[in-house]
Amino acid sequence: MGGTMRAVVLGGPGPVGNLVVRDVAVPEVRPGWVRVAVKAFGLNRSELHTRLGLAEGVTFPRVPGIEAVGVVDELDPADEGCGPAVGRQVVTMMGNMGRTYDGGYAEYTLVPVGQVIPFSSELAWEVIGAVPETLQTAYGSLTTGLDLAAGQTLLIRGGTSSVGLAAAALAKGLGATVLATTRKAANVDVLKAQGVDHVLVDDGSVAGAVRALYPDGVDAALELVGTPTLPDTLAATRVHGTVCFTGMLSNEWLVRDFYPIGYLPKGVRLTAYGGESGDLPGEVLQHYLDEIAAGRISLGPTHVYRLDDDDIRQAHMDMEMGRTVGKLVVLTGR
Repeated sequence: MGGTMRAVVLGGPGPVGNLVVRDVAVPEVRPGWVRVAVKAFGLNRSELHTRLGLAEGVTFPRVPGIEAVGVVDELDPADEGCGPAVGRQVVTMMGNMGRTYDGGYAEYTLVPVGQVIPFSSELAWEVIGAVPETLQTAYGSLTTGLDLAAGQTLLIRGGTSSVGLAAAALAKGLGATVLATTRKAANVDVLKAQGVDHVLVDDGSVAGAVRALYPDGVDAALELVGTPTLPDTLAATRVHGTVCFTGMLSNEWLVRDFYPIGYLPKGVRLTAYGGESGDLPGEVLQHYLDEIAAGRISLGPTHVYRLDDDDIRQAHMDMEMGRTVGKLVVLTGR
């Protein structure tokens, strides 16, 4: 193809000014890889960690971005028939995108053939762009991480995050009773609109409020804030209940001097979840998109930005400062 494209280039860890939209070469297709014309991409805490210098194994300069949605632009002739055809709508995520090779913050991205998931939808790209990593994380956390079942109670710690909102919608669809936290009373109505049964304003300790509703504790809990709130989340969970550690909204994920017997409440199980594109079945993605299109499920709020210096930097600042509720999505304008 040749030519150039617009891409966000992160020269190295630091402030938002280190994110610069530049004209760079369009990536050339090679065997085993497929080029995607990116229509939109979501922003994630992973890219914030990369920009802040908290991520390991990242080399610079780098085009960040662990997810993107668009259409297949080109694949190597040797790979024809091994993946979606040219023109097919696809999502791609994870697999070291934006870490050891350039990611989705661009008009084109080159990813392994096995890392794209095809779908068909007439939804707007800003809607589709909010789905891939959010859905993969929420779905994997509720299934692999928690094995959540109908009739159970679920606490979502960090309920107004994009993953928290998606998890609430999925859990309600499974027939669970959902409790979710927010640090701001102004966000209570957002969670109620998402179907949350009990909204808790989080001052750092919610276990007491949870047990006032369910004296034995909840059956399952999804930890999206990180290690600062994990002990309290464990304390809100019943004996033989399960807590899944998935998110790090606090940017803290290490437990110092971990002594399991002293840290874990008696009989409470602690798991973790971090998935890849292969952990999201294609039929689950398609069903979720169809449910959104039919109005039977909601992503929650989505905030849309453009592919330019000002908007990219604003989006990263909004994410870093926690100014928004829900998913942040950038449209490439392609």
